[in-house]
Amino acid sequence: MDILQLIDRLEELFNDAKAVPFTHNVIVDEDRMLELIDQMRIAIPDEVKKAQQVVAQRDRVMAQAQEEANRTVQLARDKATEMAQKDIITQEAQRRAEQILSQARAEAEAVRADADNYVLETLMQLQDQIAKLSNQVNNGIHMVQEDQMRKAAMSPSSIPANATEKVEK
Repeated sequence: MDILQLIDRLEELFNDAKAVPFTHNVIVDEDRMLELIDQMRIAIPDEVKKAQQVVAQRDRVMAQAQEEANRTVQLARDKATEMAQKDIITQEAQRRAEQILSQARAEAEAVRADADNYVLETLMQLQDQIAKLSNQVNNGIHMVQEDQMRKAAMSPSSIPANATEKVEK
């Protein structure tokens, strides 16, 4: 399941929770909360795998770009050699070969930069999603812990025995 869907389900669980009167606290279904947390733990490695796939794809694109650049460079060299054999157009051939070589390098660098930007943007989005998810989980844990402490403080065993005797009289 997609991590964003799990976050939506966590938010839905929070929105469906019962409010504790006179507080900003809510009571959530512990089983559903723990189930969502388990599913998130499973989904996060999937998101990391996706990021690794993006990095691998970037490497493939860069390798293809390098290969294409090498082919273009070799074509430029071959063309330059062929043109150099013709005495009258030797200088023009060298100029053109340098232009092709420079253009190939620029194109390869542009492809490389685009791939790096894509990977960086994707990884930053993943990092933001993981941080938001972590904050939501921490808030949920904190709310459940506060609720447990509040319940423990309100239980009859926490009221002193002499206090109940005074009430009965």
